[in-house]
Amino acid sequence: MTQLMGRPILELPGELGGRPLPADLLAGVRTALVGLAVVGVPVLGLWVATPYADNGATGATRLAGALWLLGHGAPVLRGDAGAPLTVTPLLLGVLAVAQLYRAAAAVASRRGPRPRWGGPAAVWAGYCAVAVAVVLHCTGAGLFRARVLPDVLVVGLLAGLATAAGARSARAAGPDAPPRRPAWPLLDRLPAPLRPAGGAAAVRGSVLAAGAGLVAAGGVLVAVAAALDAAVGGGHGMAVLGRGPAALVGLLLLGVVLLPNAVLWGTAYALGPGFAVGSGTVVAPGGTVLGPVPEFPMFALLPAEGPGGWRLAALLLPVLAGVVPAVLLGRAAAGPRAAAEAGSGTGDGDGNGGGDGPWPLAVTVVVVLVAALLTGVAVAAASWLAGGALAGGRMARLGPAPWWTGPAAAGWFALVAVPGALLVRHRALCPATVPEADEGVDGEVDGQTAEELDADADEEALPAARARSAERLRRGVLLLRARGYAAVLRLGGRGPGSD
Repeated sequence: MTQLMGRPILELPGELGGRPLPADLLAGVRTALVGLAVVGVPVLGLWVATPYADNGATGATRLAGALWLLGHGAPVLRGDAGAPLTVTPLLLGVLAVAQLYRAAAAVASRRGPRPRWGGPAAVWAGYCAVAVAVVLHCTGAGLFRARVLPDVLVVGLLAGLATAAGARSARAAGPDAPPRRPAWPLLDRLPAPLRPAGGAAAVRGSVLAAGAGLVAAGGVLVAVAAALDAAVGGGHGMAVLGRGPAALVGLLLLGVVLLPNAVLWGTAYALGPGFAVGSGTVVAPGGTVLGPVPEFPMFALLPAEGPGGWRLAALLLPVLAGVVPAVLLGRAAAGPRAAAEAGSGTGDGDGNGGGDGPWPLAVTVVVVLVAALLTGVAVAAASWLAGGALAGGRMARLGPAPWWTGPAAAGWFALVAVPGALLVRHRALCPATVPEADEGVDGEVDGQTAEELDADADEEALPAARARSAERLRRGVLLLRARGYAAVLRLGGRGPGSD
């Protein structure tokens, strides 16, 4: 009994005690197996449903492993010639990152003592162990072959970034979290007259809004292309699918997995540079130059060769995507109280950017350009992830070119957001109208400017109205009291003339 009572109860896993290292390793293994099952179950199901499959179950599992590695951005070799296959199915990549993020955040948010090598590091190690097993299974002869060192390094790097992000978010949201460092320390180092108040939040919100608008533009183009192919193009994309039920389902699933890639290709098309479907090809609003393309449903949605013509209307979509960022940055430049008080700041650009006042014009333009630069970097990175190689030779280049798409996104952002933000700032800081009868020379009334009169009116109108209401109420009470006193005197025979 003494030995039982002396055993520490905090050795139990959970919220009361530390989580053992094998449990965290199993969490990483489980996360990898769930993602692998999402790819493997449809592949094995199609292998069972295909009557003429001659590769066996090993070939199906190798295909599932290759797709899983491709979802992490790991390169895979295809065919006997070893042609590189580097097009990343972004939907599988987003799924893997989201699973790792959640698993690391769940492990890092648990309380209690932790082992030295446990926690998110153990989750990462368990995930990489499954990746090593998949890579080793996909090596050797076959339709798809993995390369051990590059594939393991790429999967480990992606898993490390996602795990670190999840652990950081959990620790930042905990009760004993250290104070957060400013997101833009360079903005805080600027002199007080040039320091934009709320600049970091405004830049972050505008970049997210611009990214969402550009992605929506790409989605609209993909939907319009699909509708036009079904209505006008004779349904060429569906004709490619007519090769039996198994091929139909397989190509549809592959199209769903590559749908984010197609949306980003549409974004590049809307921005102007377009994308390539092989070396020496271009698909852009200004014109399309194509050659032989693989028989794939998404490639059937490509426009016909020739000049752009009416397709130049796609360039209006980035303009619409820049409206919301311009409004956000313009309101932030006007100051937090500009919408409620017209005279809270000046509109000539000489005011102070610090505190709660409006930003100067130069600071506003600089902040908008910083947001445009960050948007361009994000679009360039997304374009690089969405493209790749489908094979060797002519098909070694597919997708948008990051060195063209990124600058185009930054240019469109700056072209729309700089004048838009300045216009919104001017409208927010525009003073209210002043009666013309009392207006003197140079917009002055009794030695005061229109801005000062508006500020004085806003400050004195409400107290004066309250004082007049209180005076009327006091007079009414006194009058009522006097009439009541006079009525009492009359009833008592003491009215006027009673003597």
